[in-house]
Amino acid sequence: MIEVFGFLFEFMFLGLGIYLYLFALGKIKSKDAERAAKAEEWRQKNHGWLRLAALALIAICAVNIFMHIRQIL
Repeated sequence: MIEVFGFLFEFMFLGLGIYLYLFALGKIKSKDAERAAKAEEWRQKNHGWLRLAALALIAICAVNIFMHIRQIL
């Protein structure tokens, strides 16, 4: 049962990494104009390290998921 929760968390973190990467690229927009302006300003200041951090999170999660599947089989 604990393996299922671990597997679920690995997929959640993978999804978070993908979301952060898309945000860093500017693909995710807010419908509220004020929030969109603040998010765009913040993204412009931090897009470099945010993109690298998101890619690292995606890579780590992908390896963890691969190893988890390999362990199950």
